[in-house]
Amino acid sequence: MKKVAVIQDLSSFGKCSLTAAIPVLSVMGVQACPLPTAVLSAQTGYPSFFYEDFTSKMTYFIEEWSKLNAAFDGIYTGFVTGEEQIQNIFQFLDTFQTKETLLLVDPVMGDIGEVYKLFTDELLVRMKELVKRADVITPNVTECCLLTGLSYEKLHSYSYEKDYIKAVEEAGSMLQQETGAQVIITGVNPPSAHPDKQVIGNMYLDGSKTFYQAVPYNGESYSGTGDLFSSVIMGSMMRGEDLEKAVQLAVAFLSESIFDSSLEHIPAVEGVNFEKYLRMLL
Repeated sequence: MKKVAVIQDLSSFGKCSLTAAIPVLSVMGVQACPLPTAVLSAQTGYPSFFYEDFTSKMTYFIEEWSKLNAAFDGIYTGFVTGEEQIQNIFQFLDTFQTKETLLLVDPVMGDIGEVYKLFTDELLVRMKELVKRADVITPNVTECCLLTGLSYEKLHSYSYEKDYIKAVEEAGSMLQQETGAQVIITGVNPPSAHPDKQVIGNMYLDGSKTFYQAVPYNGESYSGTGDLFSSVIMGSMMRGEDLEKAVQLAVAFLSESIFDSSLEHIPAVEGVNFEKYLRMLL
């Protein structure tokens, strides 16, 4: 069985990060080996939460796993609390990454045009260095803007869908060329002439082609959907599957989960009802 080191936070409520990645990877036939970057009673979108930073603990995992002669087929990074944690990730990569190890970096820094509370300019500098080590990068539109310098405000000033999509594709191509990685931009939400017919999509770029797929958008931004998406991509990588098809699988899985959550009027902060749809990933 293939093993993936998953370097993300553990949030007890919110169905995101490790609580999203572990079940998805497991059902896809991959052993998830978690290295927590932080432990939270609930993800940071909740009005109150306990938070314990694990920066000082990360090196213990590296040391202990080295004693075990651990080896990983994949490494998957998500939420980090700052540039020091990215330095720890570089130490982890120097210790465990080989030519055969696939690295997926989800550059968690913000969403919907806003950066997260822990974001700093130093974090962005280090994240730009980290994505250059990746085989696959899965930024949302906000994070793609941060990584490439594309103005989020200008992007969302476009009135026509084709102009918006073209700008996102140009930024994605720039990121792909700078890193040499395959890039999947999530949360692509172009303007619509009909407010009741909004769509949201994902764009895959590998340097030779671009694949874009959009589905109807209910206007909600659910916790953990980006983590679930990236986890499906990581699982597909471990199964040797085509990433264009992996994007389609992730979209189908999330569409069912989001629709179910909408029917049950689940608050967005709680995440989506993905558990009953894990069978789609077998």
